[in-house]
Amino acid sequence: MIPVSTFSGKKVALFGLGGSGLATARALVAGGAEVTAWDDNPDSVAKAAAAGIVTADLHGIDWPAQAAFVLSPGVPLTHPKPHWTVDLARASGVEIIGDVELFVRERRAHAPDCPFIAITGTNGKSTTTALIAHILCRSGRDTQLGGNIGTAVLTLDPPQDGRFYVVECSSYQIDLAPTINPTAGILLNLTPDHLDRHGTMQHYADVKERLVAGSQVAIVGVDDSHSTLIADRLAGVRNDRSAFGAGETEGGNASRRVIRVSQAKPLSNGLYNRDHRIFYGETLIADLNGIDTLKGSHNAQNAAAAIAACLSVGVSEEEIRTGLASFPGLKHRMQPVGRIGQVTFVNDSKATNADAAAPALSSYEQIFWIAGGLPKAGGIASLAPLFPRIKKAYLIGEAAPEFAATLGEAVPYEISGTLDRAVAHAAADASSVEGGGVVMLSPACASFDQFRNFEVRGDSFVSLVADLEGVTMLVEPEKGK
Repeated sequence: MIPVSTFSGKKVALFGLGGSGLATARALVAGGAEVTAWDDNPDSVAKAAAAGIVTADLHGIDWPAQAAFVLSPGVPLTHPKPHWTVDLARASGVEIIGDVELFVRERRAHAPDCPFIAITGTNGKSTTTALIAHILCRSGRDTQLGGNIGTAVLTLDPPQDGRFYVVECSSYQIDLAPTINPTAGILLNLTPDHLDRHGTMQHYADVKERLVAGSQVAIVGVDDSHSTLIADRLAGVRNDRSAFGAGETEGGNASRRVIRVSQAKPLSNGLYNRDHRIFYGETLIADLNGIDTLKGSHNAQNAAAAIAACLSVGVSEEEIRTGLASFPGLKHRMQPVGRIGQVTFVNDSKATNADAAAPALSSYEQIFWIAGGLPKAGGIASLAPLFPRIKKAYLIGEAAPEFAATLGEAVPYEISGTLDRAVAHAAADASSVEGGGVVMLSPACASFDQFRNFEVRGDSFVSLVADLEGVTMLVEPEKGK
């Protein structure tokens, strides 16, 4: 835990007592703050009270006496309308912040020079976050991984010199972190997302920009127009003459360095992908060919951003290449989990819609595709350009009839119904084909018709693969799965 000492002896109101909210309340109390917490869910309030947190309906507290109001990132700050607690805080002029802001204040207070890498973007941020943390850990550095990736940031070990922090940040968390100042900040990309919470695409982009605007080194993907404009604005339209040396910009923050990254565009002064190799200008930095966990051009951009961040905090190129080569992948995201001869089994259970399944399908040939579940709007029609890569489809769950109609005569398919049948049939078919292939769970559907969540679905896939005769597992199945 990181005790939040910066609010010691001060009154702090807090709303939202889910996993990260309860962790935040505990960290504030541990640091000496006088916390009053609340939630719309009575069970969450009872759990907090049982943990020794003072709880009270925030309608009745003395708002002008509060030093800050800490809001859970899952609670609306602006759209579709501010939560009632936000209105009360603003009416009394109380600052509204979140757990990431508390972390950055503790870092500034106790170890301002400890490296802090923050990652955001519409897509790819979890993979990039995990990849950076893996490279740092593999190089022997004391590494703390948290944030939106699943570990509340205030549950990490306290900031100290020589400790590295790698923190994934959602747009909601950035919106509640007005003074976020990473050593290296990454903005991977921007496409329309969460507009119900941000109102417009421009506001969504503005929020994301804050992370890199406060960074010493701003690493920005330039494969979409919004991010390209942000990179140009941060660099004053002209990038640094030496991306990893002293910064020199026209306008803006003169001490900030801007490094552009791309999965497709050659960059004279940035990191980019060419034939799945990462270059800086014309200098080869890393070859990703043969790294199964980093297949696809989208992962090349993730790797380029990770390389830029690691170089920025003093990791050597050799250490980076070693980390890339040993990256185990992010669980449930294009994760190779086992092999039988020339057949590879890939867990992409996180692909809960067609857009999310596209990167995996575009990264392999001769795919034995397990798809289906609780269907999303639009189905899989948008994946039609990738159908030639699919040797056969094995359809499960409620979506099976709909997906069968979409596949039609373009792709051979069977309606397997359940995941166990799909795995058994796909494994047998792939093993009988010359050159093998890839048995891939990339459902393009929600899991809730047959599984509690996509994690349980992915774990079940791994366990079923582990039970196949002759398999060599690349990951250990979860116990009890």
